[in-house]
Amino acid sequence: MSDASATVRGDGTLQVVMLRIGSETFALDAGMVREIIDPIPATRVAGARSHLDRIVNVRGNVVPLADIRERFGMKPAATTPDTRFVVIEVEIDGDPVVVALVADKVFEVREIDFGNQQPVPKVGAPWKPEYIKGIVKCDDEFVIMPDIKKTLI
Repeated sequence: MSDASATVRGDGTLQVVMLRIGSETFALDAGMVREIIDPIPATRVAGARSHLDRIVNVRGNVVPLADIRERFGMKPAATTPDTRFVVIEVEIDGDPVVVALVADKVFEVREIDFGNQQPVPKVGAPWKPEYIKGIVKCDDEFVIMPDIKKTLI
């Protein structure tokens, strides 16, 4: 399933995987998530872009490892006991691409009210708006709905 095919239900809800990167909470369409794994050894790739500079072996397949902190203006962080790799499939140029995302913590799968999605504010937001589809209020916090395709390219 690709990022572009978010399955918003008739009642306006979307099933998402909630995760933390840095101090921000993100929500990924659960349909794009293949699995969540503990961190595994990664190999650096010379000359690769800084947010995609490593690869990992996921069940015998070479998978790019994306650390999207830089895209959202965050500093690099060390691995902790809560760090996980979220293996996703996203469509890029018409082809399904499997990528592992570094997450500081994965919380849960839940439904959010996609109808309450708001655009990124023009001023005051620390995030680059081109990498965000929208912001959703979830309980007492704002959750970022990233545009994974744009974030990776």
